[in-house]
Amino acid sequence: MGQNRSQAARMTSPVRLIVVGAGCRGEIYSSFGSIHPERLKVVGVADPRKFARTKLQQQHNIVDENIFEDWHTMVEREKFADAVAICTPDRLHKEPAVAFAKKGYHVLLEKPMATTAEDCTAIVEACTQSGVMLSVGHVLRYDPVIHNIKELIDAGAIGDVMHIQHLEPVGFWHFAHSFVRGNWRNEEESSFALLAKSCHDIDLIHHWAGARRCLKVTSFGSVSHFGKKDKPAGAGNCCLDCSIEADCPYSARKIYMDRVKQGNTGWPVSVICPNSFPDIESVTEALETGPYGRCVYECDNDVCSNQVVNMEFEGGLTAAFSMVAFTEEICKRKTTIYGSKGELSCDGHEVRVFDFLTQRSTKHSPLSGAPRRFMSMSGHGGADYYLMDAFVSAVANNNPSLIRSGPEETLLSHLLVFEAERSRLEGRVVYCGDLATDRPLEK
Repeated sequence: MGQNRSQAARMTSPVRLIVVGAGCRGEIYSSFGSIHPERLKVVGVADPRKFARTKLQQQHNIVDENIFEDWHTMVEREKFADAVAICTPDRLHKEPAVAFAKKGYHVLLEKPMATTAEDCTAIVEACTQSGVMLSVGHVLRYDPVIHNIKELIDAGAIGDVMHIQHLEPVGFWHFAHSFVRGNWRNEEESSFALLAKSCHDIDLIHHWAGARRCLKVTSFGSVSHFGKKDKPAGAGNCCLDCSIEADCPYSARKIYMDRVKQGNTGWPVSVICPNSFPDIESVTEALETGPYGRCVYECDNDVCSNQVVNMEFEGGLTAAFSMVAFTEEICKRKTTIYGSKGELSCDGHEVRVFDFLTQRSTKHSPLSGAPRRFMSMSGHGGADYYLMDAFVSAVANNNPSLIRSGPEETLLSHLLVFEAERSRLEGRVVYCGDLATDRPLEK
């Protein structure tokens, strides 16, 4: 880590953090400073939206001179913090990540790293050459239950891993919110679904495979159901004016209006009112005038609503991943890992290991010690808290080994995502390593 080795082994004052992108993720990560002010102090924010940056400024008592509309102006300043959290939209990750790394800031980068293999590689190179730490927001690696899976594998609880089966149930209304009406609905504006939503999952499979390299990958998927041809007879173009709204599970009135009436103003309601506090009036206006009130069958969405990825790793290990929009569960991953000496299964809450020799099952239920306040903000079961805990500790102690989602392994799992999407688009088996980082994925 080059230039930072000259720093004291441990900081005695709080780690100073600046936030680029004061939306949902930026607010969640920075809230660690409100819970542990002795460990983290948010000292600056950049966001083009006045409401978002002012909200973060008030939450953390940031001085006016450290509030910016444009991160370019912020990075031109003399370095005034230890680290930066980059929580901009997916396609706007690479430029600030590289710029702040070159300025000497340790980087916490929201996933995905970037939307092209070339940009992901450039970010890693910039951080490595600048001697700064990079932590990517693969928060599931920090989830106590999922981390326990890795610990059990490494301890030999099921012997050699032979096959991994992993499911991500996105959730019917969550998919409608984020991937039909929302910020990740259109590949040209954000990225493809496997990268935007499921790079978490491909990363976990890559992580559980250990040192074994993925040799080849295939993938299939499409946009299902959410199109004009699927629109029910009599449906309107806006949920608030639709005569059959009551019979539609994807109704914006149900997803947003009913929640705010119940006093729930956090995610997803907060997302549709980026410039004001959510209440009946602001939510109504947002649904009448913005994208979140649109009929799900009249949107410009083009990302996959269901996709499968099959992988073969060195040593004969195989893996199968499925992402499905049409589920009751919201992102409660389900995993089964088959080994030479046992079988491991996880329902998102606890881990069960069946031993072939004793023919007995053992249950493991790691508890989350994340503060209730933090867990109420985040949809990752406390994992966001543990990611921040690790990143802040790594910076404070100048110890990158505390980061579970560092540059090299994260880059490899991102490249695997790009290779899987190339397989889907080109309708062929992709042999890993033949991905050209200088050409974009073409539909």
